[in-house]
Amino acid sequence: MAVKTQAQQSDEINQVKQVLESYKQAIESLDTTGTGNLFVSQSIVVESGKVEGRYQDYLANHLGPELHHFESFKFSDYEVAIEVALPFAFATETYIYTIVISNDKSVIERKGVASSILKKENGQWKIWQTHSSARKPQTNH
Repeated sequence: MAVKTQAQQSDEINQVKQVLESYKQAIESLDTTGTGNLFVSQSIVVESGKVEGRYQDYLANHLGPELHHFESFKFSDYEVAIEVALPFAFATETYIYTIVISNDKSVIERKGVASSILKKENGQWKIWQTHSSARKPQTNH
């Protein structure tokens, strides 16, 4: 029985990873079409000390307009740790992101972290709450 439980746990973790990966890929492609389906309707987004509200509000008032100013957005050094306690999953992502601004080609690089709570509803994992923050990477000069 324990093997079945471990297999089920692994499957749940992979499903959660897929939701997070889909969101990350949308941001990297600068196209958030359909990303609302990755979030519960009453989700909460917190970014760098500000409660942005529901994902739909964050998308309309922050993320969406912001992405229009980017030439590129790339994640690197990405790692994720996930714990599943049905019907919830808890994820911590660490990464570096690099943004190139369209108008002047300036580059912004930040070391980021996100912690998210996902909820399984009707057989699908969706982001219930996410909190991300970032800082300038330390340099060794």
